[in-house]
Amino acid sequence: MHDLPIEAVIPEIRAALARSHGLVLQAPPGAGKTTRVPLALLDEPWLAGNRILMLEPRRLAARAAATRMAATLAEPPGETVGWRIRFDSRVGPKTRIEVVTEGILNRMIQDDPSLDGVGLVIFDEFHERSLFADLGLALALESRQAIRDDLKLVVMSATLDGEPVARLMGGVPVVTSRGRAFDVQTRFLARPEPRAFLDAVAAAVARALDEEEGDVLVFLPGAGEIRRVESLLAGHPAARGVLLAPLYGDLSQEAQDAAIRPRRDGGRKVVLATSIAETSLTIEGVRVVVDCGRMRAARFDPGSGMTRLVTLPVSRAGADQRRGRAGRLGPGVCYRLWSEADDRALLPFTAPEMTEADLAPLALDLAQWGVGEAETLSWLDPPPAAHLAQARALLGELGALDGTLRITAHGKAMARLGLHPRLAHMVLRGREAGLGGLACDLAALLEERDVLRPGRDARDGDIRLRLDALRGEERGLPVDRGALARARQSARDLRRRLGLKGGEQAGDGRDAGLLLAFAYPDRIARRRPGGEPRYATTGGGGAVFASHEPLAAEEWLALAETDGDRREARIFLAAPLTLAGIEARFEGDIRAETVCRWDGRDEVVQARARRLLWSLVLEDMPLKSADPEALAAAMAEGVRQMGLACLPWTPELERLCRRVAFARGLEPDHGWPDLSGAALLAGLEEWLAPYLAGITRRAHLARLDLGTALAGLLSWEQRKRLDELAPTHMEVPSGSRVPIDYSGEVPVLAVRLQEMFACAETPRIGGGKVALLLHLLSPARRPVQVTRDLASFWANAYKQVKADLKGQYPKHWWPDDPMQAEPTARIKPRK
Repeated sequence: MHDLPIEAVIPEIRAALARSHGLVLQAPPGAGKTTRVPLALLDEPWLAGNRILMLEPRRLAARAAATRMAATLAEPPGETVGWRIRFDSRVGPKTRIEVVTEGILNRMIQDDPSLDGVGLVIFDEFHERSLFADLGLALALESRQAIRDDLKLVVMSATLDGEPVARLMGGVPVVTSRGRAFDVQTRFLARPEPRAFLDAVAAAVARALDEEEGDVLVFLPGAGEIRRVESLLAGHPAARGVLLAPLYGDLSQEAQDAAIRPRRDGGRKVVLATSIAETSLTIEGVRVVVDCGRMRAARFDPGSGMTRLVTLPVSRAGADQRRGRAGRLGPGVCYRLWSEADDRALLPFTAPEMTEADLAPLALDLAQWGVGEAETLSWLDPPPAAHLAQARALLGELGALDGTLRITAHGKAMARLGLHPRLAHMVLRGREAGLGGLACDLAALLEERDVLRPGRDARDGDIRLRLDALRGEERGLPVDRGALARARQSARDLRRRLGLKGGEQAGDGRDAGLLLAFAYPDRIARRRPGGEPRYATTGGGGAVFASHEPLAAEEWLALAETDGDRREARIFLAAPLTLAGIEARFEGDIRAETVCRWDGRDEVVQARARRLLWSLVLEDMPLKSADPEALAAAMAEGVRQMGLACLPWTPELERLCRRVAFARGLEPDHGWPDLSGAALLAGLEEWLAPYLAGITRRAHLARLDLGTALAGLLSWEQRKRLDELAPTHMEVPSGSRVPIDYSGEVPVLAVRLQEMFACAETPRIGGGKVALLLHLLSPARRPVQVTRDLASFWANAYKQVKADLKGQYPKHWWPDDPMQAEPTARIKPRK
């Protein structure tokens, strides 16, 4: 023990704490900080016989650290050193050092903000930046500031930069231990193809066993990958006589101890571990590390309100810590399943859990602490505002917070259970419904990993099978014994806290869906029409079974676990519901509405009566009589979707719109309406809907009085003024009334040249402001000249035009002096 590298800085730690209210200790893995620092401070005068609490992020590490410290004192755990973890406590009246996990520490602070009898709180492995370590430090800092100015805090980290943490803690000293690490040779391997990933890991382990001496520590993302690699290695020649020891948090204590302890017979061992083995655990005999380069982390998606486990590349800090495990006892070797180029691209650190996690538990803890604004606490990384707001909205729906974000009596009861708020709400509501025992069973199952192992066939996501296994009715199911034992223990503990006995309020599996709906009201799902097992949910999203399984035939489900996909989540665990059960338990949240909407496929307005649970339609029936205004509004929306071309336009109506546009351009400040296509579409509800009575399908639009609807946009004065500014026709010298074309940028008068004889000035409209663009036509109505200056045409261009026309139309009259000629629409003027 006294050879540990941390010994060199113990005097500095003691001196710093004697003069300061805390410190930050930076020490690499293997330095001995976890097991040596608490013991070294036990008899300090400022501690005055009070206890030391040390936070460990993981249960396995907490128990291992306490056991090692107790062994150093030649005592069993529970004397001077003990632990408090979920479902297990080894403390006694003489215990001075308590190693606790995150939920335990925060509950202790919440129950007693003064932490009476505690003189020092140590936050070990703070670089992991777990959500509850950040919260625990924030609460401890506020407690020290408001109540306990004598409380000392120590933050210990292997890789985190200590200066920002020291500033957060009020400028405390930073002590650094250089540690001791032997040289580790790094060997980069080719990154495997995704489909062959686990085969490549097994091959790398076999290579390490052949090439190197000593035990091998293998890092894998999760328990599923560990079991697969264990199976691949079991029959490999290189692993003959080698103990294959899985190591992850959900294993039994005996299995975990077997992985940590050296073999009694001196044989070799391969430890297949998750990230749990990166730091605080000491696994004796390890000289070789095989790192797959991946890790598993929970990521919360505020868009879907769901948390999903994702597999990510390990960070630079994590990879270095894994590599360092090979150099604790002597020179070692680290095999990395990625290239040197990939190595240079690794992110420096894993993102803090605070920025990625579901913040509902944090929001409930803050409310219980009495914090309305999270910014009032001291955070290294504050909770993201959007995530926190969504978490508080969920707590409001569950009845844990009132409208002012204050915790309710129901919220306080939820907090006392130590469960995720969803599960705590389910347990309390279940007890009220006489189903408390069943709710405890469900909560226990949902808190643990799945108690059923995936079979060769498609996975069955019916949670009632797990309930059967929990109650001893396994029926040949592929049970995970360790997970099942922990779930049973958890269920017993919850019953005890609720004051229930044995099978009291046990219910049966038929009520499982209802209870899940209490926990996940946003995941009540109804099967969509069609043959595919797809569902719509109350949260507004979708869900689907990856394969057809018995539950896929159910119309109503409560979804307990999905992959969190925002658009269409894959369903992993669920239970059936009935419409009657939903109506009975969620009566206050069901609303009725009538809906008139346009059906674009059949091009008809549909009127329906619906009942909804939030966004999920429970019942949808045709409505025989609907509000006329709603029908007209829906038909107007249909017109918007089909476009204005579906209306019964005539040339006159199209000309009206163009004339109004012309007048509007001349007099922009006179209130002329905008009859452009975009404006008409945007204002359909105002100008068209009043004329849509009795029109509910596209075919009915043929009888629409569109002219009256458009004319209604103009006042009587405007209609009169429109005829003055933009007449529909112009009387030309021949006496003909010729229509004016307003479709271009300039109004056009297309007229035979002969009908304009004797006209010296270009005709004008718009109160004389706008000269018409004349298209002078041949007798066959082909343009021969375009002009807005008729006098110039007669004086200059007419002579050549006359010569051309006289040759083409010899029977027509082409006078030498058009100004003295009689205008005519005939071949020759009347005599």
